[in-house]
Amino acid sequence: MPARDFKHDSLIRIFFSYFRPHMGLFLLDMACALLMCVIDLSFPYVSRVCLYELIPQNLYHAFFTVIAVMIAAYFLRAGLQYIVCYWGHAFGVLVEADIRQDLFSHLQTLSFGFYDKNRTGHLMSRMTAELFDITELAHHGPEDLFISGVTLAGAIVIMFTIQWRLALVMLILIPIFVAVVSVNRRKMAAAAKRVKQVTAGINADIESSISGIRTAKAFSNENAESEKFSKANERFKTSKKERYKAMASFFASLEFFMCILPVTVIGVGGLLIMDGKMDYIDLITFSLYTSTFINPMRKVSTLSELLVDGIAGLSRFVDLMRIEPDLSDKPGAVELNGVEGRIDVNDVSFSYGRDGGDVLHHVSLHIQPGETVAIVGPSGGGKTTLCSLIPRFYDVHDGSISIDGLDVRDVRQQSLRRNIGVVQQDVFLFAGSIMENIRYGRPGAAEDEVLEAAKRAEIYDDIMAMPDGFDTYVGERGVLLSGGQKQRISIARIFLKDPPVLILDEATSALDSVTEAKIQRAFDELAKGRTTLIIAHRLSTVRNASRILVIRDGAVTEEGTHEELIARSGDYAQLYNTQNLHA
Repeated sequence: MPARDFKHDSLIRIFFSYFRPHMGLFLLDMACALLMCVIDLSFPYVSRVCLYELIPQNLYHAFFTVIAVMIAAYFLRAGLQYIVCYWGHAFGVLVEADIRQDLFSHLQTLSFGFYDKNRTGHLMSRMTAELFDITELAHHGPEDLFISGVTLAGAIVIMFTIQWRLALVMLILIPIFVAVVSVNRRKMAAAAKRVKQVTAGINADIESSISGIRTAKAFSNENAESEKFSKANERFKTSKKERYKAMASFFASLEFFMCILPVTVIGVGGLLIMDGKMDYIDLITFSLYTSTFINPMRKVSTLSELLVDGIAGLSRFVDLMRIEPDLSDKPGAVELNGVEGRIDVNDVSFSYGRDGGDVLHHVSLHIQPGETVAIVGPSGGGKTTLCSLIPRFYDVHDGSISIDGLDVRDVRQQSLRRNIGVVQQDVFLFAGSIMENIRYGRPGAAEDEVLEAAKRAEIYDDIMAMPDGFDTYVGERGVLLSGGQKQRISIARIFLKDPPVLILDEATSALDSVTEAKIQRAFDELAKGRTTLIIAHRLSTVRNASRILVIRDGAVTEEGTHEELIARSGDYAQLYNTQNLHA
């Protein structure tokens, strides 16, 4: 695939760059289209020859030979039409697939910050409906423009050889037609872009409503959701009406020109006949060429709509491709190999860019290889944020974070995250089987390794009790499993990944006490010889940690062992005593 400069290249240059890998199909499409034009242009001229020479002279054999040749030509044209329709659309699909692949790959490079700001439905719309518009433009755009241009130019040239006065009148009408198309195309383009924006918003609302249907039902808010969707639907209807209004003006003026052409031919041609400057056969020929004239002009009108939709989709595609990742590997970034697990957080401050200011304030933390450090504190204090900075899901604003003495900004992101295992508080399972979801921890792992990971995560027995075992379908986002089962499957992924650094973000929060105790033993085994950070609200799960940090309001307020912090009677002791009181 050729390299593209999305930042500096024009839309047209980017668009046609996707043609190059499939140029063979494109040229086949254009060649067949050219032959179709030649056949279409030949029929009126052949008819003129027949009317002037073959029929008056009663040349039966020659006449029916010509008719047979034209029938054969139209059989050939049917075959050419098949090629244009099938292989032309196949070419468009290949272009669409390449564009979608590039877009998906680009989305994979964008940082968490991008997804924090953009709704899934908007991105889905750009990946599907809008790319289809580009496909239609890729197939029909050059082809229809080529067919229309060749047919119009060929027809005008032949018409000038027959009667230049009438041909000149037809030629004068073309710039007027082009002007009308151009003015109305701009109006349609603006309306089409608004429709795409509103449609993307509707897709986002639908995705959000379907994803949250259980919450809506739990709160009996189905009517509220319907009302919210109705408002979005009204915006859609308004934008569609604006577009159709622009289309109506376009097609009304277009149809006027389509109808006025044959009238012009008869009117001017009749005048020339009465003046003795033209005969009926030439007028019939002109009428046939007028029909040939009209078809490409209709193609141009259809092309205008395709052009509007396609360019609007292409523009939004390029806008997305021009978004640069917040985080990227710096030139000369190194691979992180042979990780021991020493983590140094040096005077780190961080903000998500909201008005609330910094989430973390001058946080420093030094963890030795193989050490287990627990991070506790009230909700919203910055625990998860701190642990999101270590695998570089976000970049620190001030200070630095290092692993084995290497600043995480100086190493390749993939190698960094390959060495860190994260069990997040918000568990996400892909729609697929349990086997696929566990194997996600290390794609390509053997089945025995997956089974062993499930056993160590205390989920094996649950899986084997299911009708389809490891082939059990988990549903969208794992909805067919219990919260505890989902969390244990996510833990099994980490057992399979087997990284040197572990981050457990409320990893046992959805488990009952018995299962939690089993998982805790498994974690203790997994943590041996590995650097482990544990974010926990249940302080009973972190009593055996090497050190415990208390983070409140974005700052480390206490640090020490469980016994040391209890003895200080500070924030940790207060949290611990409160939990024991309510236990």
